[in-house]
Amino acid sequence: MSDSPKFEVIDRRKFKAEEEHESGQQAASAAKPEPEPAKPAAAAPAVGPRLVEPAAPVETEAERGEDPFEMPPPTAEETDEQRTAYDASAQRVEDLLRAQNPAMGAPEAVTFDHLVQQLYVSAMLQMGAGTPQGQAARVDIFGARQTIDLLDILAEKTKGNLTDTEDRALQTVLYEARMAFLEVSRMIALQGVGVPPQPKGNK
Repeated sequence: MSDSPKFEVIDRRKFKAEEEHESGQQAASAAKPEPEPAKPAAAAPAVGPRLVEPAAPVETEAERGEDPFEMPPPTAEETDEQRTAYDASAQRVEDLLRAQNPAMGAPEAVTFDHLVQQLYVSAMLQMGAGTPQGQAARVDIFGARQTIDLLDILAEKTKGNLTDTEDRALQTVLYEARMAFLEVSRMIALQGVGVPPQPKGNK
């Protein structure tokens, strides 16, 4: 993955008034009976594959020169309300799963170690780890570099705010991921080096 993915942050609060207005219009139009659409003539069955036209590209805020992070942050009340709704939704999902599988234990609490291990596993998979024997490894070396850089950012931003155990685990994972990257990148470089032809007369 050579380029960072583009994303657009959308302030969903500004659509609330528009949604309420649209719902009122839909309720009014629902009272009016709509004429029955004419039945289209039977078309001949299509032969062969169908080509799907690509959708027109949508201009993002960044492409328009706007900063998507300039929107005001959510208020404390909005954050608390969203967190409460999130916790309730997560509990409903857990209850549904537990009802289908009564023997399922309580889910393990997510910790900082889970975040570190998830990034480490992602980096190793991107470098071909876990490939079944006999199959060629698919390596996403650029994606692996970005994931390792995320670990580095995490270490930098959390410096002084971790326990000794958490800091040791993060530094160990970062070291192992970088070593694996060096080995894989060295193998990639060697694949592009050919054996020079032997001069005539030399055996």
